Amino acid sequence: MNVVLLLFFLIWGAIEWFSFQAFRTLIQRKKVLVLYQVVSLLFAIYFLYTISQFDRSKGQTHQTMFVLGLVLMVYLPKIVLAIVMFTEDVFRVGKGSVTFLAKKKNDQPFFASRRKFVSQLGLGLAAIPFLSLLYGIFEGKYNFKVIKQRIYFPDLPEEFDGFTITQISDVHSGSFDNSEKINYAIDLVNAQNSDMILFTGDIVNTHAKEMIPWISTFNRIKEHKYGKYSVLGNHDYGEYVTWPSEKEKEANFQAIKNLYGQIDFKLLLNEHTFIEKGGQKLALVGVENWGHNFKKLGDIDKAAEGLTPQDFKILMSHDPSHWDYIVQHHKNHFHLTLSGHTHGMQFGIEIPGYFKWSLVQYVYKQWAGLYENKGRYVYVNRGFGFHAYSGRVGIMPEITVIELKKGNKLV
Repeated sequence: MNVVLLLFFLIWGAIEWFSFQAFRTLIQRKKVLVLYQVVSLLFAIYFLYTISQFDRSKGQTHQTMFVLGLVLMVYLPKIVLAIVMFTEDVFRVGKGSVTFLAKKKNDQPFFASRRKFVSQLGLGLAAIPFLSLLYGIFEGKYNFKVIKQRIYFPDLPEEFDGFTITQISDVHSGSFDNSEKINYAIDLVNAQNSDMILFTGDIVNTHAKEMIPWISTFNRIKEHKYGKYSVLGNHDYGEYVTWPSEKEKEANFQAIKNLYGQIDFKLLLNEHTFIEKGGQKLALVGVENWGHNFKKLGDIDKAAEGLTPQDFKILMSHDPSHWDYIVQHHKNHFHLTLSGHTHGMQFGIEIPGYFKWSLVQYVYKQWAGLYENKGRYVYVNRGFGFHAYSGRVGIMPEITVIELKKGNKLV
């Protein structure tokens, strides 16, 4: 642990030192530089104090989200700036070494002076993450996008050709701070007029009470002709805080399960139901959370008991790693899996239809949008809400509308 702390402070010190060099190159007034150092020190003290006061019995709060957002806004730009200044120093060392070994201009200092242009470039690049994170906090987190996806299946029952499903996921109601924006999002959900709506987990961050102020808002989601169904997500189990007793943890879990009913969603717990239309049917299967690095309570065999590979099946499973490790290889053919969980890390670059990138892709192979393997599909919703970082940059909150079509996929 001491080694980890030492490494942390060494890295932090290097970031602070290198980023300060840019300001020192551009600013000549000593008082301004001293002020910069004092403000940096005070912020570091505030950050470390906040960490030391973190209460695991409460978990994430609006204050901790504020602090994390502030930390990202301060240190991501400094990291960018430090990288630029460190790169300049690499070239300065290289140039000084060549000059020294060539024994030319012995009166010339080993290190050439820093160039103002490089410091200006570093500050310009550092402004990009700063402004992006600022936008993400004040605008991006509620910049809801309706994403429509048409998926073709040769064996889709004919009556379900054109059947539409709205999917929402990862509400994280404990993070909300703007009722007007959430009501706007509910209006968007209702405006889709889908045949069915599915909610793939994480109604809260941890505590059932987080959802209480929002129950009436989510009860505004209108009835859908073929139902409203849901499954649990990893945050619904209350695993990320310290509980006074197992009894209180279990009571919270039961209250969270009841929340889904209070907003009129039928919770599927390792079980399935049939959706019938015009004398034909498809199976809707819902499992508890199963994650490669999280709880593995999802029992797909139990949930699909009695179903055959020939039955058309839609699976709700919160964590897309379930599809990656289990579902796509399962003998009982699951045609479409709907997941969430990743949030697209709430930070990335996405040009719809052309390019998408986020750090989360190095953890999850399926992290946003539609993926396919041998006619088995998984769609990963980018999330309705937000968690930890109180914002979204590049990866916006999503309301998905999936249209099922009978036939072969178009090239």
